[in-house]
Amino acid sequence: MRYARIEAKGRTTWALVTEDGFQELAGPPRGDVRPGAATIDRGEARLLAPVAPSKIFCLGRNYAAHRSEMGFTHDGAPSVFMKPLTTIIGPGDDIVLPPRSLSDHVEHEAELAVVIGRTARFVSAADALTYVLGYTCANDVSARDLQRSDPHPTRGKGFDTFCPVGPWIETDLDAISGVRLRCRVNGTLRQDASTADMTYDIPFLIEYLSGFSTLHPGDLILTGSPGGTEAIHAGDRIEVDVEGIGTLTNGVVAADRS
Repeated sequence: MRYARIEAKGRTTWALVTEDGFQELAGPPRGDVRPGAATIDRGEARLLAPVAPSKIFCLGRNYAAHRSEMGFTHDGAPSVFMKPLTTIIGPGDDIVLPPRSLSDHVEHEAELAVVIGRTARFVSAADALTYVLGYTCANDVSARDLQRSDPHPTRGKGFDTFCPVGPWIETDLDAISGVRLRCRVNGTLRQDASTADMTYDIPFLIEYLSGFSTLHPGDLILTGSPGGTEAIHAGDRIEVDVEGIGTLTNGVVAADRS
């Protein structure tokens, strides 16, 4: 199944993605999902970010190729950071670059994101996937110059609009076996890898994160980016494609670049 958040007829609702459009849901897709009465044509709705999390966990340097291009060796443990909720945007929304006085080097990072389906605390890796609602595409946009100069990545990762997510949540995905993850900028392929190349896999990450923080339904885990991250600029069009899910597309615009 595919679940989406949409804006249609002046309101926001959760919906089941169908062949022709959307079937409205009575509430968020968790527990016993009950379809509502309304059906909505594809052309009458705008896709929003398909998540409403209480928190966003992110994994840094979870692919060897990205660690290498960043100049890091293996950390020996997961490198975890968080993004503010104000970073989330949906399909078709624009990534807003910071003013030039703050940052002048922003990069894309295509990632597979995990959406938690039920409350998880002290979960074992063996049981971890039973707590997953589904998966979606994400872009861990990063102000790379700030990431390198600051003692912690929070500021460089935390600008508003720096976490595009979408286009929907896919529940029927065997992410453990490895899926192809690609990123194109203005049609040019920049990243192309398999999620099987992650240093820390999804069951381990859920066990690790739930060991110190309760994961609530809707919470988001960005599992890390492969190699090939490069600078983005105003006017660019970024496509993050995850096999079995779809394509997340976002433009890039400048803020006040003074």
